[in-house]
Amino acid sequence: MVRSELVQRVADDNPHLLRRDIEGVLNAIFAEITATLAQGGRVELRGFGVFSVTRRDPRPGHNPKTGAPLQIDETHVPKFRASKKLLERLNGVTLASSTPHIPESPT
Repeated sequence: MVRSELVQRVADDNPHLLRRDIEGVLNAIFAEITATLAQGGRVELRGFGVFSVTRRDPRPGHNPKTGAPLQIDETHVPKFRASKKLLERLNGVTLASSTPHIPESPT
C-alpha cells in the first residue's frame, strides 16, 4: 500500500472527513516520526511497533567496479520492530503459546 491508497481507505471509512484533511494529518504524523528519528529518538506506537535509529560503524569496503579499497563512513539507519500484537495478527498465532489460530470452517 502506498500513501495515496492509505488516504483513500481512510477517506472511504470516514466519509465525513475531507481527503485534504486526512492527507494533512498523515503528513503531520510522518513529519513528527521523521523529526524524532532525525534527533536520534524513538517512536513507539502501542500495538503496532517501535521505530528507532541504529548506528552503523565505519568499516572498510571496496569499489565493486574497480576493486579499489575505500572507507565506508558511519551511517544511521532507521529500524522497525513489530509489536507482539502485530506479529500475532500477521501470523495468526498467540506468541505466548505456539498453538496456531485455526479459524472455524463455516458449516
